[in-house]
Amino acid sequence: LPDRARFGGWSDGPRLEATGYFRTEKVDGQWSLVDPEGYLYFATGLDIIRLSNSTTLTGYDFDPVYVADDDPDDTTPEDSEGLNRVSADAIPTRRLVSETRANMFTWLPSYEDELGLSFGYRRSAHSGPLERGETFSFYNANLQRKFGGTPEETLDAWEKNTVDRMLSWGFTSLGNWTDPRYYDQERIPYFANGWIIGDFKTVSSGNDFWAPLPDVFDPVFEERARFTAETIANEVNDSPWCVGVFIDNEKSFGRPETNESRYGLVIHTLGRSDSDVPTRDAFVRILREKYDSIDALNVAWQKSLNDWSDFDSGIDASITSEDMLADLSTLLGAYSDKYFAVVDSALQAFMPNHLYLGARFPDWGMPLEVVRASAQYVDVVSYNVYKEGLAPHTWEFLAEIDMPSIVGEFHMGASDSGLFHPGLIHASSQDDRARMYTEYMHSVIDNPYFIGAHWFQYIDSPITGRAVDGENYNVGFVSVADVPYAPMVNAARALHRNLYDRRYGGQ
Repeated sequence: LPDRARFGGWSDGPRLEATGYFRTEKVDGQWSLVDPEGYLYFATGLDIIRLSNSTTLTGYDFDPVYVADDDPDDTTPEDSEGLNRVSADAIPTRRLVSETRANMFTWLPSYEDELGLSFGYRRSAHSGPLERGETFSFYNANLQRKFGGTPEETLDAWEKNTVDRMLSWGFTSLGNWTDPRYYDQERIPYFANGWIIGDFKTVSSGNDFWAPLPDVFDPVFEERARFTAETIANEVNDSPWCVGVFIDNEKSFGRPETNESRYGLVIHTLGRSDSDVPTRDAFVRILREKYDSIDALNVAWQKSLNDWSDFDSGIDASITSEDMLADLSTLLGAYSDKYFAVVDSALQAFMPNHLYLGARFPDWGMPLEVVRASAQYVDVVSYNVYKEGLAPHTWEFLAEIDMPSIVGEFHMGASDSGLFHPGLIHASSQDDRARMYTEYMHSVIDNPYFIGAHWFQYIDSPITGRAVDGENYNVGFVSVADVPYAPMVNAARALHRNLYDRRYGGQ
Protein backbone atom coordinates (compact mmCIF):
# COMPACT_ATOMS: atom_id res chain seq x y z
CA LEU A 1 0.00 0.00 0.00
CA PRO A 2 1.27 3.50 -0.78
CA ASP A 3 1.38 4.74 2.83
CA ARG A 4 3.64 1.91 4.05
CA ALA A 5 7.31 2.17 4.92
CA ARG A 6 9.76 -0.71 4.46
CA PHE A 7 8.70 -2.53 7.66
CA GLY A 8 4.99 -1.78 7.23
CA GLY A 9 4.86 1.36 9.36
CA TRP A 10 2.95 4.52 8.47
CA SER A 11 5.19 6.39 6.04
CA ASP A 12 2.77 9.34 5.89
CA GLY A 13 2.94 9.81 9.64
CA PRO A 14 5.51 11.25 12.05
CA ARG A 15 9.04 9.85 12.21
CA LEU A 16 10.03 8.95 15.77
CA GLU A 17 13.27 7.65 17.23
CA ALA A 18 14.57 4.73 15.19
CA THR A 19 16.39 1.98 17.11
CA GLY A 20 16.72 -0.58 14.34
CA TYR A 21 14.20 -2.85 16.09
CA PHE A 22 10.51 -2.73 16.98
CA ARG A 23 9.65 -0.93 20.22
CA THR A 24 6.62 0.63 21.95
CA GLU A 25 5.79 4.25 22.69
CA LYS A 26 2.75 6.18 23.87
CA VAL A 27 1.95 8.86 21.29
CA ASP A 28 -0.79 11.45 21.83
CA GLY A 29 -2.40 9.25 24.49
CA GLN A 30 -2.37 6.07 22.40
CA TRP A 31 0.01 3.15 22.76
CA SER A 32 1.77 2.24 19.55
CA LEU A 33 4.42 0.03 18.11
CA VAL A 34 7.25 1.87 16.39
CA ASP A 35 8.99 0.08 13.53
CA PRO A 36 12.79 -0.18 13.16
CA GLU A 37 12.86 2.98 11.04
CA GLY A 38 10.86 5.03 13.55
CA TYR A 39 7.43 4.94 11.89
CA LEU A 40 4.20 4.29 13.80
CA TYR A 41 3.21 0.66 13.27
CA PHE A 42 -0.04 -1.22 13.89
CA ALA A 43 0.16 -5.03 13.78
CA THR A 44 -2.37 -6.98 11.76
CA GLY A 45 -1.89 -10.49 10.45
CA LEU A 46 -2.94 -14.13 10.35
CA ASP A 47 -1.92 -16.94 12.71
CA ILE A 48 -0.93 -20.52 11.83
CA ILE A 49 0.93 -20.01 8.55
CA ARG A 50 2.37 -23.50 8.78
CA LEU A 51 1.52 -27.10 7.93
CA SER A 52 1.48 -28.40 11.51
CA ASN A 53 -2.21 -27.83 12.12
CA SER A 54 -3.34 -28.90 8.65
CA THR A 55 -3.27 -32.63 9.39
CA THR A 56 -6.16 -34.95 10.27
CA LEU A 57 -6.17 -38.47 11.75
CA THR A 58 -6.81 -41.24 9.20
CA GLY A 59 -7.70 -44.23 11.37
CA TYR A 60 -4.38 -46.04 10.86
CA ASP A 61 -1.41 -46.62 13.13
CA PHE A 62 1.95 -48.43 13.18
CA ASP A 63 3.86 -50.80 15.39
CA PRO A 64 4.96 -48.52 18.26
CA VAL A 65 8.42 -50.10 18.16
CA TYR A 66 9.06 -48.07 15.00
CA VAL A 67 7.60 -44.77 16.26
CA ALA A 68 10.12 -42.48 17.93
CA ASP A 69 9.36 -41.37 21.50
CA ASP A 70 9.23 -37.75 22.60
CA ASP A 71 12.62 -36.10 22.92
CA PRO A 72 12.96 -34.68 26.46
CA ASP A 73 15.05 -31.82 25.04
CA ASP A 74 12.32 -30.67 22.64
CA THR A 75 11.31 -27.02 22.87
CA THR A 76 8.30 -27.45 20.56
CA PRO A 77 5.11 -29.43 21.24
CA GLU A 78 4.38 -32.16 18.73
CA ASP A 79 1.41 -30.35 17.16
CA SER A 80 3.76 -27.48 16.23
CA GLU A 81 6.47 -29.64 14.68
CA GLY A 82 5.20 -30.20 11.13
CA LEU A 83 3.96 -33.37 9.45
CA ASN A 84 6.28 -35.74 11.40
CA ARG A 85 6.22 -38.54 8.85
CA VAL A 86 7.12 -42.00 10.22
CA SER A 87 10.28 -43.79 9.20
CA ALA A 88 10.49 -46.12 6.22
CA ASP A 89 10.81 -49.05 8.65
CA ALA A 90 7.42 -48.22 10.19
CA ILE A 91 5.43 -48.11 6.95
CA PRO A 92 5.17 -51.93 6.43
CA THR A 93 3.58 -52.22 9.92
CA ARG A 94 0.70 -49.86 9.03
CA ARG A 95 -2.59 -51.23 10.35
CA LEU A 96 -6.22 -50.17 10.64
CA VAL A 97 -7.21 -49.10 14.15
CA SER A 98 -10.52 -47.32 13.48
CA GLU A 99 -12.74 -48.50 10.65
CA THR A 100 -15.19 -45.68 11.39
CA ARG A 101 -12.46 -43.11 11.02
CA ALA A 102 -10.90 -44.65 7.92
CA ASN A 103 -14.30 -44.83 6.21
CA MET A 104 -14.61 -41.03 6.43
CA PHE A 105 -12.20 -40.80 3.49
CA THR A 106 -13.11 -41.83 -0.05
CA TRP A 107 -9.45 -41.73 -1.02
CA LEU A 108 -5.97 -41.61 0.45
CA PRO A 109 -2.76 -42.04 -1.57
CA SER A 110 -0.28 -44.83 -1.01
CA TYR A 111 3.02 -44.02 0.64
CA GLU A 112 4.75 -44.60 -2.69
CA ASP A 113 2.53 -42.04 -4.43
CA GLU A 114 3.91 -38.52 -4.85
CA LEU A 115 1.10 -37.19 -2.68
CA GLY A 116 2.03 -39.76 -0.04
CA LEU A 117 4.56 -37.18 1.14
CA SER A 118 1.62 -35.50 2.89
CA PHE A 119 1.29 -38.33 5.42
CA GLY A 120 2.44 -37.61 8.95
CA TYR A 121 2.09 -38.90 12.50
CA ARG A 122 0.92 -37.74 15.94
CA ARG A 123 2.13 -39.55 19.06
CA SER A 124 -0.64 -37.97 21.12
CA ALA A 125 -3.74 -35.83 20.79
CA HIS A 126 -5.26 -33.39 23.25
CA SER A 127 -8.78 -34.54 22.32
CA GLY A 128 -10.60 -35.95 19.34
CA PRO A 129 -11.44 -39.31 17.77
CA LEU A 130 -8.18 -41.15 18.50
CA GLU A 131 -5.37 -40.84 21.01
CA ARG A 132 -2.62 -41.15 18.38
CA GLY A 133 -1.96 -42.33 14.86
CA GLU A 134 -1.27 -41.61 11.22
CA THR A 135 -2.25 -38.23 9.82
CA PHE A 136 -2.69 -36.73 6.37
CA SER A 137 -2.52 -33.09 5.24
CA PHE A 138 -4.92 -32.43 2.39
CA TYR A 139 -3.70 -28.83 2.38
CA ASN A 140 -0.12 -29.92 1.76
CA ALA A 141 -1.28 -32.35 -0.95
CA ASN A 142 -3.15 -29.50 -2.60
CA LEU A 143 -0.03 -27.35 -2.48
CA GLN A 144 1.82 -30.17 -4.24
CA ARG A 145 -0.88 -30.28 -6.93
CA LYS A 146 -0.86 -26.49 -7.25
CA PHE A 147 2.84 -25.69 -7.36
CA GLY A 148 4.49 -28.99 -8.33
CA GLY A 149 8.21 -29.60 -8.07
CA THR A 150 10.13 -31.20 -5.25
CA PRO A 151 8.76 -30.87 -1.70
CA GLU A 152 11.20 -28.01 -1.04
CA GLU A 153 10.27 -26.27 -4.28
CA THR A 154 6.59 -26.60 -3.35
CA LEU A 155 7.18 -24.97 0.03
CA ASP A 156 9.32 -22.22 -1.51
CA ALA A 157 6.51 -21.39 -3.94
CA TRP A 158 3.94 -21.52 -1.12
CA GLU A 159 6.05 -19.16 1.00
CA LYS A 160 6.44 -16.60 -1.78
CA ASN A 161 2.77 -16.81 -2.72
CA THR A 162 1.70 -16.40 0.91
CA VAL A 163 3.87 -13.34 1.54
CA ASP A 164 2.66 -11.85 -1.77
CA ARG A 165 -0.90 -12.35 -0.53
CA MET A 166 -0.27 -10.79 2.88
CA LEU A 167 1.22 -7.66 1.32
CA SER A 168 -1.50 -7.47 -1.34
CA TRP A 169 -4.22 -7.84 1.28
CA GLY A 170 -2.62 -5.09 3.37
CA PHE A 171 -1.54 -7.05 6.45
CA THR A 172 1.44 -5.60 8.28
CA SER A 173 2.79 -8.84 9.79
CA LEU A 174 2.72 -12.62 9.92
CA GLY A 175 0.98 -13.70 13.12
CA ASN A 176 1.82 -16.22 15.79
CA TRP A 177 2.85 -19.77 14.91
CA THR A 178 4.30 -18.86 11.55
CA ASP A 179 6.68 -21.52 10.23
CA PRO A 180 10.26 -20.40 11.00
CA ARG A 181 11.07 -20.85 7.32
CA TYR A 182 9.41 -17.42 6.93
CA TYR A 183 11.82 -15.78 9.36
CA ASP A 184 14.37 -15.05 6.63
CA GLN A 185 12.10 -13.64 3.92
CA GLU A 186 12.68 -9.94 4.88
CA ARG A 187 9.55 -8.67 3.15
CA ILE A 188 7.03 -8.47 5.98
CA PRO A 189 7.58 -8.46 9.78
CA TYR A 190 6.68 -11.54 11.79
CA PHE A 191 5.96 -12.61 15.36
CA ALA A 192 8.07 -15.44 16.80
CA ASN A 193 6.89 -17.89 19.43
CA GLY A 194 8.06 -20.57 21.80
CA TRP A 195 6.92 -22.95 24.52
CA ILE A 196 8.51 -23.81 27.82
CA ILE A 197 8.23 -27.58 28.01
CA GLY A 198 10.39 -30.08 29.81
CA ASP A 199 10.75 -32.33 32.83
CA PHE A 200 9.98 -29.72 35.48
CA LYS A 201 7.40 -30.19 38.22
CA THR A 202 3.84 -29.01 37.62
CA VAL A 203 0.92 -27.59 39.57
CA SER A 204 -2.78 -27.48 38.77
CA SER A 205 -5.53 -24.89 38.82
CA GLY A 206 -8.09 -27.68 38.99
CA ASN A 207 -9.23 -26.85 35.48
CA ASP A 208 -6.17 -27.27 33.28
CA PHE A 209 -7.58 -26.87 29.79
CA TRP A 210 -4.51 -27.52 27.65
CA ALA A 211 -2.01 -28.85 30.19
CA PRO A 212 -0.96 -28.51 33.84
CA LEU A 213 0.84 -25.33 34.83
CA PRO A 214 4.59 -25.31 35.46
CA ASP A 215 5.88 -25.25 39.00
CA VAL A 216 7.70 -21.98 38.43
CA PHE A 217 9.72 -22.28 41.65
CA ASP A 218 11.29 -25.52 40.39
CA PRO A 219 14.81 -24.60 39.19
CA VAL A 220 14.32 -26.87 36.17
CA PHE A 221 11.63 -24.48 34.91
CA GLU A 222 14.16 -21.67 34.75
CA GLU A 223 16.63 -23.94 32.94
CA ARG A 224 14.02 -24.82 30.33
CA ALA A 225 12.96 -21.18 29.94
CA ARG A 226 16.53 -20.25 29.10
CA PHE A 227 16.82 -23.19 26.70
CA THR A 228 13.62 -22.09 24.94
CA ALA A 229 14.80 -18.47 24.71
CA GLU A 230 18.14 -19.55 23.28
CA THR A 231 16.42 -21.76 20.69
CA ILE A 232 14.15 -18.93 19.52
CA ALA A 233 17.09 -16.54 19.45
CA ASN A 234 18.95 -18.90 17.10
CA GLU A 235 15.89 -19.05 14.81
CA VAL A 236 15.38 -15.28 14.78
CA ASN A 237 19.10 -14.49 14.52
CA ASP A 238 18.61 -10.92 15.82
CA SER A 239 16.53 -10.00 12.78
CA PRO A 240 14.92 -6.54 12.82
CA TRP A 241 11.97 -8.10 10.98
CA CYS A 242 10.95 -9.93 14.19
CA VAL A 243 8.48 -7.74 16.10
CA GLY A 244 8.74 -9.81 19.26
CA VAL A 245 8.12 -13.15 20.92
CA PHE A 246 5.07 -14.85 22.44
CA ILE A 247 5.95 -17.48 25.05
CA ASP A 248 3.34 -20.14 25.87
CA ASN A 249 -0.38 -19.83 25.15
CA GLU A 250 -3.71 -19.84 27.03
CA LYS A 251 -2.37 -21.15 30.31
CA SER A 252 -5.01 -22.04 32.90
CA PHE A 253 -4.03 -19.42 35.49
CA GLY A 254 -7.62 -19.26 36.78
CA ARG A 255 -11.21 -18.91 35.65
CA PRO A 256 -13.67 -16.12 36.53
CA GLU A 257 -16.80 -18.07 37.44
CA THR A 258 -16.18 -18.32 41.21
CA ASN A 259 -13.49 -17.41 43.73
CA GLU A 260 -12.68 -21.12 43.95
CA SER A 261 -11.99 -21.31 40.22
CA ARG A 262 -10.20 -17.95 40.18
CA TYR A 263 -7.77 -19.07 42.90
CA GLY A 264 -7.81 -22.76 42.02
CA LEU A 265 -4.05 -22.80 41.43
CA VAL A 266 -3.38 -21.72 45.01
CA ILE A 267 -6.12 -23.86 46.56
CA HIS A 268 -4.99 -27.04 44.79
CA THR A 269 -1.31 -26.39 45.43
CA LEU A 270 -1.82 -25.87 49.16
CA GLY A 271 -3.81 -29.10 49.18
CA ARG A 272 -0.92 -31.11 47.73
CA SER A 273 0.53 -33.78 50.05
CA ASP A 274 3.60 -34.53 47.89
CA SER A 275 6.91 -34.22 49.67
CA ASP A 276 8.43 -31.91 47.05
CA VAL A 277 6.22 -29.08 45.75
CA PRO A 278 8.37 -25.95 45.32
CA THR A 279 5.43 -23.62 44.63
CA ARG A 280 3.62 -24.81 47.77
CA ASP A 281 6.79 -24.24 49.79
CA ALA A 282 7.07 -20.72 48.35
CA PHE A 283 3.44 -20.01 49.32
CA VAL A 284 4.11 -21.15 52.89
CA ARG A 285 7.18 -18.91 53.12
CA ILE A 286 5.07 -15.93 52.09
CA LEU A 287 2.42 -16.78 54.69
CA ARG A 288 4.99 -17.23 57.44
CA GLU A 289 6.44 -13.82 56.63
CA LYS A 290 2.99 -12.27 57.09
CA TYR A 291 1.77 -14.23 60.12
CA ASP A 292 4.04 -14.49 63.15
CA SER A 293 2.35 -17.71 64.27
CA ILE A 294 0.07 -20.43 63.01
CA ASP A 295 -2.50 -19.19 65.52
CA ALA A 296 -2.56 -15.80 63.80
CA LEU A 297 -3.19 -17.48 60.47
CA ASN A 298 -5.91 -19.66 62.00
CA VAL A 299 -7.72 -16.57 63.24
CA ALA A 300 -7.47 -14.85 59.86
CA TRP A 301 -8.42 -17.92 57.85
CA GLN A 302 -10.87 -19.41 60.39
CA LYS A 303 -8.92 -22.67 60.31
CA SER A 304 -7.59 -25.01 63.00
CA LEU A 305 -4.12 -25.98 61.79
CA ASN A 306 -1.77 -27.41 64.42
CA ASP A 307 1.46 -25.93 63.05
CA TRP A 308 3.14 -24.89 59.82
CA SER A 309 4.08 -28.49 59.07
CA ASP A 310 0.40 -29.19 58.38
CA PHE A 311 0.95 -27.58 54.98
CA ASP A 312 3.39 -30.36 54.10
CA SER A 313 0.63 -32.95 54.19
CA GLY A 314 -1.85 -30.74 52.35
CA ILE A 315 -4.55 -28.55 53.87
CA ASP A 316 -8.16 -27.87 53.12
CA ALA A 317 -7.81 -24.49 51.43
CA SER A 318 -11.50 -23.91 50.83
CA ILE A 319 -12.26 -20.22 51.26
CA THR A 320 -13.56 -19.37 54.74
CA SER A 321 -12.93 -15.61 55.21
CA GLU A 322 -12.19 -12.32 53.50
CA ASP A 323 -8.68 -12.34 54.96
CA MET A 324 -8.04 -15.74 53.40
CA LEU A 325 -9.40 -14.52 50.08
CA ALA A 326 -6.95 -11.62 50.15
CA ASP A 327 -4.08 -14.00 50.90
CA LEU A 328 -5.05 -16.30 48.03
CA SER A 329 -4.93 -13.25 45.77
CA THR A 330 -1.45 -12.42 47.06
CA LEU A 331 -0.23 -15.96 46.46
CA LEU A 332 -1.63 -16.08 42.91
CA GLY A 333 0.18 -12.81 42.28
CA ALA A 334 3.42 -14.26 43.66
CA TYR A 335 3.17 -17.31 41.40
CA SER A 336 2.46 -15.10 38.37
CA ASP A 337 5.28 -12.71 39.24
CA LYS A 338 7.73 -15.60 39.35
CA TYR A 339 6.50 -17.01 36.03
CA PHE A 340 6.88 -13.77 34.11
CA ALA A 341 10.13 -12.82 35.86
CA VAL A 342 11.74 -16.10 34.84
CA VAL A 343 10.64 -15.83 31.21
CA ASP A 344 11.60 -12.17 30.97
CA SER A 345 15.05 -12.87 32.39
CA ALA A 346 15.60 -15.63 29.83
CA LEU A 347 14.54 -13.44 26.91
CA GLN A 348 16.65 -10.52 28.15
CA ALA A 349 19.65 -12.84 28.21
CA PHE A 350 19.23 -14.13 24.65
CA MET A 351 16.94 -11.66 22.82
CA PRO A 352 17.44 -8.22 24.38
CA ASN A 353 16.48 -6.38 21.17
CA HIS A 354 13.06 -7.98 20.76
CA LEU A 355 9.76 -7.37 22.52
CA TYR A 356 8.38 -9.84 25.06
CA LEU A 357 4.71 -10.20 24.14
CA GLY A 358 3.42 -12.22 27.09
CA ALA A 359 1.55 -15.49 27.34
CA ARG A 360 -1.64 -14.81 25.31
CA PHE A 361 -4.23 -14.79 28.11
CA PRO A 362 -7.48 -16.50 27.10
CA ASP A 363 -10.54 -14.35 27.72
CA TRP A 364 -11.89 -17.23 29.83
CA GLY A 365 -8.89 -17.20 32.16
CA MET A 366 -7.10 -13.92 32.91
CA PRO A 367 -7.30 -13.11 36.64
CA LEU A 368 -6.33 -9.50 37.24
CA GLU A 369 -3.56 -10.61 39.62
CA VAL A 370 -1.91 -12.44 36.74
CA VAL A 371 -2.40 -9.59 34.28
CA ARG A 372 -0.90 -7.11 36.76
CA ALA A 373 2.08 -9.37 37.33
CA SER A 374 2.70 -9.74 33.61
CA ALA A 375 2.64 -5.97 33.16
CA GLN A 376 5.74 -5.68 35.34
CA TYR A 377 7.81 -7.74 32.90
CA VAL A 378 6.36 -7.89 29.39
CA ASP A 379 6.60 -5.17 26.75
CA VAL A 380 3.12 -5.92 25.40
CA VAL A 381 0.31 -7.80 27.18
CA SER A 382 -1.42 -10.33 24.91
CA TYR A 383 -5.00 -11.63 25.00
CA ASN A 384 -6.92 -14.15 22.90
CA VAL A 385 -10.41 -12.65 22.65
CA TYR A 386 -13.12 -14.72 20.99
CA LYS A 387 -15.99 -12.23 21.05
CA GLU A 388 -17.71 -10.08 18.44
CA GLY A 389 -15.45 -7.17 19.39
CA LEU A 390 -13.78 -5.43 22.32
CA ALA A 391 -16.61 -4.30 24.60
CA PRO A 392 -15.31 -1.10 26.26
CA HIS A 393 -16.56 -1.92 29.77
CA THR A 394 -14.73 -5.28 29.74
CA TRP A 395 -11.40 -3.57 29.11
CA GLU A 396 -11.65 -0.67 31.55
CA PHE A 397 -8.87 -2.26 33.63
CA LEU A 398 -6.41 -1.36 30.87
CA ALA A 399 -6.44 2.22 32.17
CA GLU A 400 -5.07 0.88 35.46
CA ILE A 401 -2.18 -1.15 34.07
CA ASP A 402 -1.60 1.31 31.19
CA MET A 403 0.25 -1.15 28.99
CA PRO A 404 0.28 -1.71 25.23
CA SER A 405 -1.87 -4.74 24.43
CA ILE A 406 -2.43 -7.03 21.47
CA VAL A 407 -5.14 -9.52 20.47
CA GLY A 408 -3.38 -12.78 19.70
CA GLU A 409 -6.43 -14.63 18.39
CA PHE A 410 -9.98 -14.00 17.20
CA HIS A 411 -12.13 -15.37 14.41
CA MET A 412 -15.58 -15.82 12.93
CA GLY A 413 -16.84 -18.57 10.65
CA ALA A 414 -19.96 -19.63 8.76
CA SER A 415 -21.58 -22.90 7.72
CA ASP A 416 -21.94 -21.98 4.05
CA SER A 417 -18.31 -22.97 3.49
CA GLY A 418 -19.15 -26.68 3.58
CA LEU A 419 -17.37 -27.30 6.87
CA PHE A 420 -19.44 -28.77 9.69
CA HIS A 421 -18.55 -26.14 12.29
CA PRO A 422 -18.32 -22.38 11.78
CA GLY A 423 -15.89 -21.77 14.64
CA LEU A 424 -16.11 -20.17 18.07
CA ILE A 425 -17.94 -17.05 16.86
CA HIS A 426 -20.69 -17.64 14.32
CA ALA A 427 -21.53 -15.63 11.21
CA SER A 428 -24.47 -16.31 8.93
CA SER A 429 -22.50 -16.28 5.67
CA GLN A 430 -19.13 -15.39 4.18
CA ASP A 431 -20.32 -11.82 3.60
CA ASP A 432 -21.47 -11.62 7.19
CA ARG A 433 -18.14 -13.03 8.34
CA ALA A 434 -16.35 -10.25 6.47
CA ARG A 435 -18.62 -7.64 8.07
CA MET A 436 -17.99 -9.04 11.55
CA TYR A 437 -14.24 -9.14 10.91
CA THR A 438 -14.26 -5.45 9.96
CA GLU A 439 -16.32 -4.44 13.01
CA TYR A 440 -14.06 -6.42 15.34
CA MET A 441 -10.94 -4.83 13.90
CA HIS A 442 -12.46 -1.36 14.21
CA SER A 443 -13.03 -2.00 17.92
CA VAL A 444 -9.33 -2.84 18.26
CA ILE A 445 -8.05 0.02 16.11
CA ASP A 446 -10.18 2.51 18.07
CA ASN A 447 -8.93 1.31 21.48
CA PRO A 448 -5.94 3.44 22.61
CA TYR A 449 -4.28 0.54 24.46
CA PHE A 450 -4.27 -2.04 21.65
CA ILE A 451 -1.41 -2.01 19.18
CA GLY A 452 -2.64 -4.82 16.93
CA ALA A 453 -4.69 -7.96 16.41
CA HIS A 454 -4.09 -11.31 14.69
CA TRP A 455 -6.82 -13.43 13.13
CA PHE A 456 -6.83 -17.17 13.88
CA GLN A 457 -6.07 -18.63 11.34
CA TYR A 458 -4.72 -18.53 7.76
CA ILE A 459 -6.11 -21.92 6.63
CA ASP A 460 -9.47 -23.57 7.32
CA SER A 461 -9.35 -26.58 9.62
CA PRO A 462 -9.56 -29.98 7.90
CA ILE A 463 -13.23 -30.92 7.47
CA THR A 464 -12.51 -34.14 9.40
CA GLY A 465 -10.88 -32.20 12.25
CA ARG A 466 -7.30 -31.22 13.00
CA ALA A 467 -5.25 -33.99 14.54
CA VAL A 468 -4.46 -32.33 17.85
CA ASP A 469 -8.05 -31.76 19.00
CA GLY A 470 -10.58 -32.39 16.23
CA GLU A 471 -11.37 -28.72 15.46
CA ASN A 472 -13.08 -28.53 12.05
CA TYR A 473 -13.75 -24.81 11.79
CA ASN A 474 -14.38 -22.45 8.86
CA VAL A 475 -11.91 -19.88 10.18
CA GLY A 476 -9.43 -19.57 7.34
CA PHE A 477 -8.77 -16.73 4.95
CA VAL A 478 -8.14 -19.60 2.53
CA SER A 479 -9.73 -23.02 2.14
CA VAL A 480 -7.94 -26.37 2.37
CA ALA A 481 -7.51 -26.05 -1.42
CA ASP A 482 -5.57 -22.78 -0.81
CA VAL A 483 -8.37 -20.75 -2.41
CA PRO A 484 -8.97 -17.36 -0.73
CA TYR A 485 -12.42 -16.40 0.55
CA ALA A 486 -13.11 -13.31 -1.58
CA PRO A 487 -15.34 -11.49 0.97
CA MET A 488 -12.62 -11.78 3.63
CA VAL A 489 -9.88 -10.62 1.26
CA ASN A 490 -11.95 -7.66 0.09
CA ALA A 491 -12.74 -6.72 3.69
CA ALA A 492 -9.08 -6.92 4.69
CA ARG A 493 -8.01 -4.72 1.77
CA ALA A 494 -10.65 -2.12 2.56
CA LEU A 495 -9.75 -2.12 6.25
CA HIS A 496 -6.03 -1.79 5.63
CA ARG A 497 -6.34 1.03 3.11
CA ASN A 498 -7.67 3.19 5.94
CA LEU A 499 -5.81 1.53 8.83
CA TYR A 500 -3.34 4.25 9.73
CA ASP A 501 -5.62 7.17 8.99
CA ARG A 502 -8.27 5.68 11.27
CA ARG A 503 -5.79 4.92 14.05
CA TYR A 504 -3.55 7.97 13.96
CA GLY A 505 -4.91 10.40 11.40
CA GLY A 506 -8.21 11.27 13.04
CA GLN A 507 -10.23 10.21 10.01
